[in-house]
Amino acid sequence: MDSLGFNTFETQDKVLVGMSGGVDSSVTVRILQEQGFYVEGAVIRFSAAHEKAVAQAQETADKLLIRLHVIDAAQAFEEEVVEPFCSGYCAGRTPNPCILCNPAVKFRLLAQKADELGFRYIATGHYARVSLCPDGICRLSLAESLPRDQTYMLYRLPQEILSRLVLPLGEFEKEDVREIARDMELACADAPDSMEICFIPDGDYTGYIRARGGKPLTGRFIGPDGEDLGPHAGVDHFTVGQRKGLGIAAGRPLFVKAILSNGDIQLAESGQEYNNSIRLTGIVTPDGKPLPAGDYRVKIRSAAKAVPCHFDGTDTATFPEPVRAPAPGQSAVFYRGGFVMGGGFIDAAD
Repeated sequence: MDSLGFNTFETQDKVLVGMSGGVDSSVTVRILQEQGFYVEGAVIRFSAAHEKAVAQAQETADKLLIRLHVIDAAQAFEEEVVEPFCSGYCAGRTPNPCILCNPAVKFRLLAQKADELGFRYIATGHYARVSLCPDGICRLSLAESLPRDQTYMLYRLPQEILSRLVLPLGEFEKEDVREIARDMELACADAPDSMEICFIPDGDYTGYIRARGGKPLTGRFIGPDGEDLGPHAGVDHFTVGQRKGLGIAAGRPLFVKAILSNGDIQLAESGQEYNNSIRLTGIVTPDGKPLPAGDYRVKIRSAAKAVPCHFDGTDTATFPEPVRAPAPGQSAVFYRGGFVMGGGFIDAAD
């Protein structure tokens, strides 16, 4: 399996790096500079919450002596990410905003800016790799650092992005990246990784949704035996598989088994939160063709391990061993031989 040939670069090759001011994108710039690329940076102003990132990116760009372009994406981000995120939570789903953003906003705008500048490549500080496969298709493949691997977040990127995407950090461990940043004397070298939703920095997503006028479904808690356990505060407070913070005294540990379309929340006892299959919508593949039926390994959430499954070629993946709490709105990403073969949004679990 061949890489995209970036170790045999031409000196005129130019790459536009998506920057945030953080350690990963900053080190990406340095690695590409040392490989001989001409590098410029681009930082995307997704919302008012990103002004700090814009300032940090400019500080880093100045230190690295590169030009920085600021891309205003507020309207696209609102339409493609924020609105679907809020409406999804109001309907009892658990959307992942990064998965929505990457193909529709972040990488699309980076590619557009690169085209304007006449740059062949785009790059980011994601921990993943892109490989040119024997069938001529560029596919994401697992990072060297499996605990850091971000292929799950990038699975919806189309071929026109993958064919020009450079991901240098796919070959590195995080501590190696931090060490490079220390050598560069970057202030962000030892900054903790950001874990919150980027446009909700305080982490209070339910407050954010309601402040925007969101009206989450309300309903009742339904116990394992069908008993009514009282009202809940709104489906935006809950996700499938959740155990803590239910706010009820049932006398035994209970989990969220399902969030029903009428707003009721079905609870289950420990061990009952497992499912044998999932149904998917919005399935994509790197080459745009249907995902073939067959056996794969699949991740049903970003931090989960990939497990065996059989895909029926239409919309259903079945597991030989039940999996815990597949959450509608999250993604299922299919792998074979360490390569991303496709994925889609979880619509329901059985």
